This record gives sequence, structure tokens and C-alpha cells, in this order.
Amino acid sequence: MSTPLLAFDRVHFGYQPDGRMVLRDLSLEIQPGTVTAILGPNGAGKTTLLHLALGWLSPRTGKVFLNGCPLGSYSRRALGQWMALVPQSERIPFEYSVLEYVLLGRAPHLAPLEMPGVADCRIAAQALESVGLDRLDGRAITTLSGGERQLVLLARALAQQPRLLLLDEPTAHLDLGNKARLLGLLQGLAAQGVTMLLTTHEPQVAAALASRLVLMREGQVRHHGPLEQVLTSEHLSATYGVPVRVIQVDGKQVVWL
Repeated sequence: MSTPLLAFDRVHFGYQPDGRMVLRDLSLEIQPGTVTAILGPNGAGKTTLLHLALGWLSPRTGKVFLNGCPLGSYSRRALGQWMALVPQSERIPFEYSVLEYVLLGRAPHLAPLEMPGVADCRIAAQALESVGLDRLDGRAITTLSGGERQLVLLARALAQQPRLLLLDEPTAHLDLGNKARLLGLLQGLAAQGVTMLLTTHEPQVAAALASRLVLMREGQVRHHGPLEQVLTSEHLSATYGVPVRVIQVDGKQVVWL
């Protein structure tokens, strides 16, 4: 098997030095070209895991590896070239145009104080086109709808040209139309071999996108493996603490409460 693109080795993490552990003895590998979804109830540690992957947090004990090397051996600029995050939401304090905001994704590829060049503008424009918002490139980002903003966050991450795309609840707060649009875009990226790690509260989002599934509860990985083996009634019921049914409809796994 190839070297994992991202690996957590027996990671423990807590926000307070003497407080409870948010993650406990967590080990997980993300292989290149896979789409891994993390499911679990509130407080399971899903977002914390992403922040550890980005180097925003450091484990109490254990290690995080990127392409076989300790995460701490990478500079912030190098990490930005390897990974990009699509957050649930983001406060935007300035009146950026949509294109200016997407161009921020080029920062890891520029020297300090270097201005984006023609090639950077072309990459940003292509990222906007890929999410279907090129017609809004001159609009102030503060005037966009919630769904449009989420697509712009994805475009900024794509402009970063990462080898690993991290998504934190990417469909949260989206209506059905924008959710379908975003899922279609992510399915297209998956078909191109883009490696993704995403958190979600929605089993159907995981079923639509992921090749591998991780179930977390109380800071621990309870089950992980190929989607069709992990997305079961028994596993989901134990993870969420309520009865959950997984049935087959037209050859697809559908989750019912």
C-alpha cells in the first residue's frame, strides 16, 4: 500500500492542560485518491481532527504525519500548498470582490508581499468557473447568499491547488438546490482523483461522496473502512445512540431514523 497522505498515530488531544480529552488514542490513515467521510454526533471531535490535520492544534501525545513526514517539519507555506480547508462558514471583514477573495487561495504559492500574477488570476478564474460563479467575479462577497458563499469558499480552496481537500460540514445551512449543486461538484472532484477528508452530520452526504467512512463517538474512532462495510444499521445506531436503519434503494444505501 502507498504511503498515507495523512496519518494520525495514537493521538490524544484536549483543549485544557488538565481538562478532558477531546480525542483519545486516535489512529487513522487517509490514502491518496480516496474520499473519507467522518460521521459522528456533536462533540465527537470531528472538527478538532481537521484542525489537528492543518497544524492549527498540536496533539497532547501522539503524532500527525503528512506524506510520511511529521506535520511539524512543514512550514506554514508548505502546508498551504499541500492542504486547503473549506470551513462551514467564515467571517469576512472586508469588501472583497468574489475574484479577489478566491485569489487569497494563491497565497501559499506566492512569496511574502508578492502580488498575484496573470497565471494566479487565471487559476482563480478557472476555480470560480468550476463552481459556476464566474459571472459574479466582480460582486462584493458580502452581497452573496449563503449558498453562493459556500461555493466561493470551495473555489478559494480549489485555487490553492491542494493535494488534500479538507471540508468541515460542507453542506451545512444549504438548501436542497445548493446542496445538490455542491455534492455534484465534489463528486466530480472525486472522479478526478482528488483526495478529500470531510466531516458531516448527514449520513446521506457521506453515502453520496465517500469511498471510506469513519464513525466517531466521544473522541474515538469506533469504526472505519470501506463505506459499504461501515455504513450499517448496527454501526450507526451505536454511534448515535438511537435506532437507525440502513436500507438499499435502487442499489444505493439510504439511512432512515
